[in-house]
Amino acid sequence: MKRIASWIAGAAALFSAATAQAEPVTLEIWTIDRPDQYIYLVKDEFEKEHPDIKLNLKTVQFRDMVNDLARAMATGEGPDVTYIDNPEVALFASRGLLLDLTPMIEESKIIKKEDIFPGPLASVTWDDKIYGIPRGANTIALYYNADMFKAKGLDPDKPPRTWDELYDAAKKLTDPAKNVYGLAFSAVATEEGTFQFLPWLQMTGGDYNKVDTDGGVKVLEFWGKLIDEKLASPDTLIRSQYDSTATFNAGNAAMAISGPWEMPRMAREAKFEYRAALLPIPQEGAARASALGEGDNVILANSKHPKEAFVLIEWLYSKMPEVWNRFGFLPASKVKVDNPQWPEIYAVFEESMKYARNRGPHPEWPKISKAVYTAIQSSLTHRSEPKAALGAAQKQIDGVLGR
Repeated sequence: MKRIASWIAGAAALFSAATAQAEPVTLEIWTIDRPDQYIYLVKDEFEKEHPDIKLNLKTVQFRDMVNDLARAMATGEGPDVTYIDNPEVALFASRGLLLDLTPMIEESKIIKKEDIFPGPLASVTWDDKIYGIPRGANTIALYYNADMFKAKGLDPDKPPRTWDELYDAAKKLTDPAKNVYGLAFSAVATEEGTFQFLPWLQMTGGDYNKVDTDGGVKVLEFWGKLIDEKLASPDTLIRSQYDSTATFNAGNAAMAISGPWEMPRMAREAKFEYRAALLPIPQEGAARASALGEGDNVILANSKHPKEAFVLIEWLYSKMPEVWNRFGFLPASKVKVDNPQWPEIYAVFEESMKYARNRGPHPEWPKISKAVYTAIQSSLTHRSEPKAALGAAQKQIDGVLGR
């Protein structure tokens, strides 16, 4: 009897162990996506293909991601996989908070380092090691309402090429009686403000480490003129890129500066003919620049499930040929996009990527970015003259860079 009881107990233990082993691993995922975007849209698809892995998704606001991650890591409660904006990979990698993916990538049959474009690859590289995989790439361009162009006697086949042409078009397109502004863009006091500002600065010869330039002053004067003359809405100073594009989609702005991630929503919401053009340059013959955006999927160094987390990252990377049509991302690697939706707009953003520049990278990027967007706000609210605002920013940046 004891022998039978012992056998039953042993069998129960084995069954219990087998059941425990069969339990799927749950990965904690942090994302900036809304429920109708990217990771939410592929969750069921991934889990169906990988029944041994479940995804628990949490949306964190873009502006809060760095601080929320830092707090969570300090208490050991961070996610397994998270989105990180590309200039901030260096911030976390330099502090040993991200898993070095280099050996996993070397063994991967899906991710090939040499296929990732140089800009996105540089954004995930720190100290010659790779700490993330781009989920796509993006940049910014000028969207415009072709119907409004025609109504105001402007040729939609000839969108503004220079800053002067942009100003003239914005002035003609602004219609206070119909609550229409000529241009919508974001100068908000977050990374998004820096993201929109840097290409304008770079087109005049400056960069994130050299902001107190005559060109920088001209950018802030130009932006100030657009706002002061109400060619752009006063809430440009508090409005995100998502919000400014919503204004465009609703027909309350004739032009908007934003990225390709807006395309799926624009296709649903905009009830007019919309087109896109390269970001205008200071004057004919000037150098072009654009922002390199989109974030990276990274695994935290203290993840309890690094193997399963990398399976997810590999799978997401395998979807690179689909990201334009499904999510409005540009591919970050050498893949073929078959039958791209909105082909004319795709061609504009593909061209714009040739001029896209990294922000940083630098392990103290948030401090640099804050100095930049604080200067923008100070100037555009007339608390400081543009030159003084940029001079104050330069001192802060020099301190961060140790100069």
